[in-house]
Amino acid sequence: MIVSILVPCYNEQEVLEETIYRLLAVAREIDLDYEIIFIDDGSTDATLSIIEHSCATNKKIKCISLSRNFGHQPAISAGINHASGDVAIIIDADLQDPPELIPDMIKMWQLENCNVVYAVRRRRDKESAFKKLTARWYYRILSNLSDVSIPKDTGDFRLIDRKVIDTFLKLPEKQKYIRGLIAWVGFIQKPIFYERKERFAGITKFSVNNMLRFARVGLVYFTKKPLRLATNLGLFCFIVSIGLVVYVLISKFYFPETTVRGWSSIIIAIIFFGGVQLLSIGLMGEYIASIFDEIKSRPEYIMDRKINFDHEKLGAKDQP
Repeated sequence: MIVSILVPCYNEQEVLEETIYRLLAVAREIDLDYEIIFIDDGSTDATLSIIEHSCATNKKIKCISLSRNFGHQPAISAGINHASGDVAIIIDADLQDPPELIPDMIKMWQLENCNVVYAVRRRRDKESAFKKLTARWYYRILSNLSDVSIPKDTGDFRLIDRKVIDTFLKLPEKQKYIRGLIAWVGFIQKPIFYERKERFAGITKFSVNNMLRFARVGLVYFTKKPLRLATNLGLFCFIVSIGLVVYVLISKFYFPETTVRGWSSIIIAIIFFGGVQLLSIGLMGEYIASIFDEIKSRPEYIMDRKINFDHEKLGAKDQP
């Protein structure tokens, strides 16, 4: 049996040597054949050089170098697309998700006869109150709005077996929200719990803008409820507008001395309906933008080269 460990990397030179050391220690512990695939997502520091050096000393360490920074999810997709293992384990390079949990994930997969083992965060060390609060809200909002059951307090740290990998490879969309897609494919999925640590070194490369974009993709791709919400909000506004008409007429005929002609009703109507229209247009715009991205049919990522695979150099036919 082969275990593929997939590690997306972007500017992780401060932590990468420790990551490689701990992953190799874990790989020896599980006593199974393995491959460790690092996906360099267009790093501008020494990340790629460190990976290349490790690939030169250990042929079980492999590298996919992307032509530029495409983002965390496309990097994971590149790893899944090239994993040759019976199972693949997705883990970030920053060591917040402990590699030492991997043997337990494999044991659970074997004993429970499941297809996915996803890691659930019991605690998040050294993270700001803002990040903890927004993450908690986001996962719960997504879970309540989504048309599929997406586990709360989970990231991409998980084990997926060959059945899930092969199903994932058939999914055609380019903008992927991987933890949602893996939940969508179904099969037997089991949680394993752990405490998320602080970064071993360096700083996070996941900016607020990246977080917002990531949250938007998760919401837009896995639920139509915001569109239904806009429809219901429009219906609610119609009902409220009838109430406003009644209020204005009563004020005009029964309390003319205290009513400023036209001002209050006009201002209320403008602000209320203007806000509703902008909200509805914005929601529809998000879905239209997602459709636009998909119909362009551009590849999810572009590879520069691969190391320690069968063919290191890529031609056009090798692109995803």
